[in-house]
Amino acid sequence: MSRLANVFSFGGPDDGPYRLRRLIGMSLGLIYLFYPVAEVIDGRVGTAQAVWRMTALAAFVGVYLTVVLGPRGLGHRPRWMFPLLGLATLMGAVFPLVFHSESWLTLPVYLAVVYAMALPPRRAVLGIGAMTAILIADGLVIGAEDGLLWMLVLQSATLGVLFMSVRNTRVLIGKLKEAQSEVARLAAAEERLRIARDLHDLLGHGLSLIVLKSELARRLAEQGSPKAAGEVADIEAVARQALLQVREAVTGYRRSSLPEEIDGARAALAAAGIALTVRTSGAPLPEDLDGLFGWAVREATTNVVRHARATRCEITVSYGERGAALEVADNGRGGPYRPGNGLTGLGERARAAGGDLEVESGGRGFRVRIAVAPPPDLTPEVVADRLA
Repeated sequence: MSRLANVFSFGGPDDGPYRLRRLIGMSLGLIYLFYPVAEVIDGRVGTAQAVWRMTALAAFVGVYLTVVLGPRGLGHRPRWMFPLLGLATLMGAVFPLVFHSESWLTLPVYLAVVYAMALPPRRAVLGIGAMTAILIADGLVIGAEDGLLWMLVLQSATLGVLFMSVRNTRVLIGKLKEAQSEVARLAAAEERLRIARDLHDLLGHGLSLIVLKSELARRLAEQGSPKAAGEVADIEAVARQALLQVREAVTGYRRSSLPEEIDGARAALAAAGIALTVRTSGAPLPEDLDGLFGWAVREATTNVVRHARATRCEITVSYGERGAALEVADNGRGGPYRPGNGLTGLGERARAAGGDLEVESGGRGFRVRIAVAPPPDLTPEVVADRLA
């Protein structure tokens, strides 16, 4: 099947070796034209008739191979290729009648294959049917043997159906390759988005902490306090940790852990003079939610440090029969806000996990809440087992 597809291929590369293979394959497929040639070789026709027949056969083969071996599929070929296909069809229909010989009845069979490979399914069926009808009409007019005629009719129909399947397979393969290319492109775009989102979250938190500790170290140094050296050491440690996290994010190995992020948030908030209260309830979080809530704590507390001017911050985590929820609230200035890259990325993460992101900003501060519906298998018994 694959060899036949390659022999009668209408698509694919147009490089020299590929075209040569197609030419060799089609030349082998023309072996049925031996019968018209045999009439000339064995002397059954005169010299003038032999020249005329060989010229007609050469013309048919030339036009046929030009159509079949032209660049790309027929849908992409120059317009002058279609008149050639019409000329080949005319030759296949007329030559058996002109030479009044059943040896020329193989020409409509070749054209049935061409139509099967060149046209969409519905038009291909009409083309195959038309060539089969021409084959029958020519055979009856020239008085061909019934056995030979119906054998050629069967070949015309079966080869037409076969090569329609071959063409459809090649079309599907082409669409599959296009789909694979699109999937690869989307995967690359998604990976770039993931890296950009992770870098924003990682660097935003780390750099905010570095800025706070740098300001604290400067004030302590101006006062001559020995604690300044400790703050500088903390800055170095935070910078090293941020660099490590960036490398992990780029390579795809970084997973944000909720306990680790709460510890980091506690250090950042303390450096900014903000008191942190953490409340947890329910069963331990599954791995995917633990990572999601970890990213949420990092983003929310970074915003508190940067913008809130708060004195208190509360983190509330719960997981049970009603699902999982995380809330980060502060008593800062609140007020109108516009979602930035951080909250936008956090919303995308929440929706990917089947949850929703809620953001409230008012006179009493800023609140970020993520709620995720419970999985179907989270029954009271499962929750009790996890709490045990």
